[in-house]
Amino acid sequence: MKPYLKHVVCLLLVLGSYSCDELAGTRTIRLGHGLDTGHSVHKAMVKMGENLQELSGGKMVLKIYPSQQLGTERQCLELLQIGSLDMTKVSVGTLENFAPKMKVLGLPFLFRDRQHSFDVLDGPIGQSLLNEGQQYWLKGLGYYDAGSRSFYTKDRPIYNPKDLEGLKIRVMESITAVNMVKELGGSPTPISWGELYTALQQGVVDGAENNPPSFYLSRHYEVCKFYTLDEHTVLPDVLLAGTYLWEKLSEEERGWLKQAVDNSIGYQRKLWLESEEEALAEVQKAGVEIIRPDKELFSEGVKEIYDKYKNDTEMYQMIQDIRATK
Repeated sequence: MKPYLKHVVCLLLVLGSYSCDELAGTRTIRLGHGLDTGHSVHKAMVKMGENLQELSGGKMVLKIYPSQQLGTERQCLELLQIGSLDMTKVSVGTLENFAPKMKVLGLPFLFRDRQHSFDVLDGPIGQSLLNEGQQYWLKGLGYYDAGSRSFYTKDRPIYNPKDLEGLKIRVMESITAVNMVKELGGSPTPISWGELYTALQQGVVDGAENNPPSFYLSRHYEVCKFYTLDEHTVLPDVLLAGTYLWEKLSEEERGWLKQAVDNSIGYQRKLWLESEEEALAEVQKAGVEIIRPDKELFSEGVKEIYDKYKNDTEMYQMIQDIRATK
């Protein structure tokens, strides 16, 4: 069966089971995402489902569709908007196309370190940004750790921004990511995550950028043998519910769901640290050269991106507030 037909059949099965659940007196929440079942985010979602069932006394059940069974991140967001899917997980880079203020989190070298990012995301700024999608029928529930993104390439190592010149680098459908790679001298090429392995194999792109667990679990290390840990962006994953679902839930149900989400966030962040260490160790075993460059060279190369926001008073102030967060 062709991939798009599988997607349609799976989606019809998901939609067709709603009425049965309601008749049985159980609210089944359907969550679709694009990650592998070995990923820390998926494991946290499984934990969230177990927790939700326990908190609700079996009145709420989470059914998870991983590995792009219901489509790409963008497609899952669109399904949330029309009420055909209840929840999904997307990168901030994808979400900025639906909630524009989220693009601030995709700016390169915005955070001092991991703890600084958590302080921002879990504090007033991050929580305010979660509400930005509501006018687009998207309710933000929390942030999963997705570490730092770095460049990996096939045929030549990246030691400084000059080495990116002439290289086609896969990026998400994110104008912020596109601008960053352009500023560093590369040629940004948006390609869906599911198509990237083949694109790397066939030379459609020369490399990509992502965090260590994604590089490892996607098996991109089989094609790309150079991984440069410049850690240019700290892009969290965002867990979202459609407002169609949120408005149907009682206050009690919302409380159960939010508690299960919050519990899963702490669990996922612990798993993430373990998965980063494992990923780097495994790709090195597979022959990948890990490069730790002078990050200042990359940071200097993207300063002009920040200058472009000086005329956007609201966005520029948010940048200053993030940098001032302790």
